[in-house]
Amino acid sequence: MSNVRRVYVEKKPNFAVQAKELKHEISSYLGIESITAVRVLIRYDVENISDEVFERACRTVFAEPPVDDLYLETFETAENARMFSVEYLPGQFDQRADSAVQCVQFLDEKAQPIIRSATTYVLEGNMTDEEFAAVKNHCINPVDSRETGMEKPETLVAVFDEPADVEIFEGFMDMAEDSLRELYDSLNLAMTFRDFLHIQKYFREEEKRDPSVTEIRVLDTYWSDHCRHTTFSTELTEVNFGEGDYKEPIVSTYHHYLADREVLYKGRDDKFICLMDLALLAMKKLKSEGKLADQEESDEINACSIVVPVDVNGKEEEWLINFKNETHNHPTEIEPFGGAATCLGGAIRDPLSGRTYVYQAMRVTGAADPTVPVGDTLKGKLPQKKLVRGAAHGYSSYGNQIGLATGYVKEIYHPDYVAKRMEIGAVLGAAPRRAVIRENSDPGDIIILLGGRTGRDGIGGATGSSKVHTEASIEVCGAEVQKGNAPTERKIQRMFRREEVSSLIKKCNDFGAGGVSVAIGELAAGLRVDLNKVPKKYAGLDGTEIAISESQERMAVVVDPKDVDTFLKYANEENLEAVPVAVVTEEPRLVLVWRDKEIVNISRAFLDTNGAHQETKVSVDIPNKEGNLFAERPDVADVKAKWLETLSDLNVCSQKGLVEMFDGSIGAGSVFMPYGGKYQLTETQTMVAKVPVLKGETNTVTMMSYGFDPYLSSWSPYHGAAWAVTESVAKIVAAGGDYKKIRFTFQEYFRRMTEDPARWSQPFCALLGAYAAQLGFGLPSIGGKDSMSGSFNDIDVPPTLVSFAVDVAKLSDVITPELKKAGSKLVWLRAPKDAYDLPDYPALMEQYEKLHQDIQAGRVISAYALDRHGIAAAVSKMALGNGLGVKMEHNLDARDFFGAGFGDILMEVPDGKVGELSITYTLVGEVTADGRLSYGNAELTLDEALKSWAGTLENVFKTDSGIPTIGGALDLDGKPVDGPTSYIFAGEEKNTYENGCYIPEQVYVCRNKVAKPRVFIPVFPGTNCEYDSTRAFERAGAEVDVKVFKNLTAEDIHDSVEIFEKAISQAQMIMFPGGFSAGDEPDGSAKFFATAFQNAKIKEAVMKLLNERDGLALGICNGFQALIKLGLVPYGEICGQKEDSPTLTYNTIGRHISKMVYTKVVSTKSPWLMNAKPGAVYCNPASHGEGRFVANKEWIGKLFANGQVATQYCDVDGNVCVSDEMWNVNGSYFAIEGITSPDGRVFGKMAHSERRDNGVAINIYGEQDLKIFESGVAYFK
Repeated sequence: MSNVRRVYVEKKPNFAVQAKELKHEISSYLGIESITAVRVLIRYDVENISDEVFERACRTVFAEPPVDDLYLETFETAENARMFSVEYLPGQFDQRADSAVQCVQFLDEKAQPIIRSATTYVLEGNMTDEEFAAVKNHCINPVDSRETGMEKPETLVAVFDEPADVEIFEGFMDMAEDSLRELYDSLNLAMTFRDFLHIQKYFREEEKRDPSVTEIRVLDTYWSDHCRHTTFSTELTEVNFGEGDYKEPIVSTYHHYLADREVLYKGRDDKFICLMDLALLAMKKLKSEGKLADQEESDEINACSIVVPVDVNGKEEEWLINFKNETHNHPTEIEPFGGAATCLGGAIRDPLSGRTYVYQAMRVTGAADPTVPVGDTLKGKLPQKKLVRGAAHGYSSYGNQIGLATGYVKEIYHPDYVAKRMEIGAVLGAAPRRAVIRENSDPGDIIILLGGRTGRDGIGGATGSSKVHTEASIEVCGAEVQKGNAPTERKIQRMFRREEVSSLIKKCNDFGAGGVSVAIGELAAGLRVDLNKVPKKYAGLDGTEIAISESQERMAVVVDPKDVDTFLKYANEENLEAVPVAVVTEEPRLVLVWRDKEIVNISRAFLDTNGAHQETKVSVDIPNKEGNLFAERPDVADVKAKWLETLSDLNVCSQKGLVEMFDGSIGAGSVFMPYGGKYQLTETQTMVAKVPVLKGETNTVTMMSYGFDPYLSSWSPYHGAAWAVTESVAKIVAAGGDYKKIRFTFQEYFRRMTEDPARWSQPFCALLGAYAAQLGFGLPSIGGKDSMSGSFNDIDVPPTLVSFAVDVAKLSDVITPELKKAGSKLVWLRAPKDAYDLPDYPALMEQYEKLHQDIQAGRVISAYALDRHGIAAAVSKMALGNGLGVKMEHNLDARDFFGAGFGDILMEVPDGKVGELSITYTLVGEVTADGRLSYGNAELTLDEALKSWAGTLENVFKTDSGIPTIGGALDLDGKPVDGPTSYIFAGEEKNTYENGCYIPEQVYVCRNKVAKPRVFIPVFPGTNCEYDSTRAFERAGAEVDVKVFKNLTAEDIHDSVEIFEKAISQAQMIMFPGGFSAGDEPDGSAKFFATAFQNAKIKEAVMKLLNERDGLALGICNGFQALIKLGLVPYGEICGQKEDSPTLTYNTIGRHISKMVYTKVVSTKSPWLMNAKPGAVYCNPASHGEGRFVANKEWIGKLFANGQVATQYCDVDGNVCVSDEMWNVNGSYFAIEGITSPDGRVFGKMAHSERRDNGVAINIYGEQDLKIFESGVAYFK
């Protein structure tokens, strides 16, 4: 008999958002109409758990009684139903199951449960076998998942075969070339056969032995294009230029480069011409001229790093600003969620390993048209719609969980990205310079492996991304895609942010491509690594797998032997596993030991050859005037039609439904929200954020922008790169930045290079264009990333060089892009160009400098950098945010209105200030109050413009669920209503309501006064708002006690319960912060909080705080979910949830929502709201996937009658908007945003009132300070 228990959990019909979404996908996307109903159930198989704990887990961990139906062992289905179940492939990280295990261990610290999860799909209707197979194919990505049987296994205990010893390739060093070629072909390596011959020569002549399979795999990883940029380092022995109209500037730049090489490399014969040299030489030249004084000098190459002055509490400090761009094109193409998630995870780890705190992320991606039917999908490819949505979900899921503000998101569409998707993550990190130590590794130093465990996920990732991509790839690449574990990386962030920790780290490397062999192997010339000590996710891994696994969220840290115990203690405090695994040796060799045998022993000198020297020729393709975007200026017959067509263009239209998936506000430092204005419809172009000062205030901000157009680059990679750099500068300037302080980092992404010299033309020309731009502006690129595998069969990605520009400024410099005031004038700064349609850099810099002065003087109040779509697109976007109109000048040429405007800037100038401008400008229009966009005889209403702009991608990235809301379109019984609705609740009849607000007779008064109240903030795996919450309470005058709940061992859990109990007993307030504590991502919410606080000791401590010490409790977002699950709201005590309890469930839109929301205070019963005004409207960020408040009609009536509904979602004017998802963003019943306990002392709300600060979200209109933290402190005084 099986010891395994099986549980199925299904959302009740009203909350089955995922099932409804899949049903819609099947009919609209797959075109299958025979399926009449869809059910989605989560299946848990559970073993090694007691009856009592299992019963409790069913109520609190696996299911949520108000919204879930739970079935034991089996469930009933309709007669015509067919079903299938899907599970992750063995070895892939299953976050749902992992969270469930941790929660069960909170219930019983001694338990060692084994849990597996799967998703079961039930399809009803008379479908054919082909249709059933099509749905299966839609739901299962073979790269990370597989269909699993419906029969329950006898046991979940995995039995792993003992791995064999590592194989030696007997006879390798003397093998004949044809035999060697046969072996090479059998190994599926990323290296070339020339590299393989190079290895044979080394082992024959130097080691005089045959290599192990591990040595070959390690070398393949070390020398992969991903790790060692072998394509970029290939010597270009001969460059031949073709003929064309634009030959002169391209050849001239090349000769300039050659001349600069002569000067910089004088007397050296070790430097050859290659793409890498071309990418770096401008920086070297500018550095030699003294134009790179702010670069941090270090042997550690973790990310671009500059030293900048930052004002902290009025005093200037030296800080490091790190920035990095990362791609995961190949992994995201084959497994969108995991590939994109680990793209961001990898981007974060680079500056994080440099000990800077990563606080802002930008996502720039490339895709083919996602609106095309699924039937148009190429064989061997995922549908574009599935790709773009899965990737967006993956990247946003990781960022949202780790607590990283993604301040800018843009997807670029071009048909050739069907070859391979582009997935770029760019991040910014910062730390006080004093906190970061840069030292060399000395013999005897210990290397500690910190963070996640090692598994098979990601094996071959570095080499996989370097291989040829064909139809067959998707079937065999599964293990190459890593699975991210954001909560673990968050723990590393917390640990490294502590100065007492970072000061112990001599050197650090992240586990990106190549795993142990590369991450540890790069830390010192000589190393001895004990692979037996590497913590593993499961048994059965052999030495090779341990050496090259790319399992995520791991760091290799070099510390002095005397500091090892201290470092391990700090790691334990942050709930992190840390193990010494290697020692630095005198002899410069990489030695890996497994089972007491040396399975790798290679000289550092050979490793550093990076393989055999590669050579090629370049045949440069010169562009002609045909296809030049600057020259193509067709006449416009119908201006209105062209205007609407422009707004609906894939590369102009709204991406709001995409952007809102990404948390843009966490950290309380985002100066811009991604969309601004009163209606949040003006798209920003630059990511601006305050430097993340942990204690104190600052007015220093960083700016980041990108520049690139695939259509321009496809015509001329040289022009494309030059204007990409210029466009990135223009966007910084338009936001108020000083162009003279910009630093760049480039992303190169090109078709696969072969021996054909013509294929090398694109990257060569692009890098020449970027070279000219860097020297033209006098601004260097100090980093970058190349990805040279953008081909699928005979399709190539468009030649891609994305320029990321980074600047540092003051808050007072910054302006926002939405139009501000009727009567203002619109002026156009045209970027000066030379005869070859290239930037005239000296003239352009003069204009940008003058514009900076005009902005600082208040002569320009909003600005927008133009792109391929010209003034028409820019002025429309500027107008939408505040609902203003524009009237363009009659004498403006329509070809200019719609023509490409790279480097140009459109500005709003206050009436009367145009004559004071120092820039050279053209007056092109004025701002009006009539809500109309007019030019000549053409006129668009804002509604027409909005409809055209918002409609294109609505079926890909929804902004409207189409689901009616209780309290709006539906009555309390869920039935449709006609016309406006009005509900009278008991409290209103008793005249406790005035103007729609509950006015209590009195607010609860504290009898236990405290001069400086203490607030306890618990941190669980997944918590990410503790910094913002701490800052808010400290600013209000409270003392804050933050404690991490440790759960790596039973002893840790026991200790944490004791620590939490003591902390609560010493506090006056408890604050449950936001995050993803086993919640929202991927399922359920706040389960860590809710499970741990059900512990008898902690529960008693909380109730004593409330009942005996008049204490307060607050929960925001995930913390609100915790309060509801515990019963603290609405009941006022820890009693758990009942079947009919109010709760929070999935947003009606079926995805994460991040935007600013307006909320109205409709009850002041709570002490937390004593400083808020009844009926007042406040604006705060919302960021959640499960924020929809639901309750039955009895509870709705009771909550309103008791004044327990504290806040409701409303529009900017204070009108409660139940049915409009623009304002009631999650579809909450009666637009309820926050509720309290019966006496008001426990308050839960969804919007993040803690995420506010001076200069935050300045493109949003409305009061942001609800003063709940100040009210909480004042209550005790």
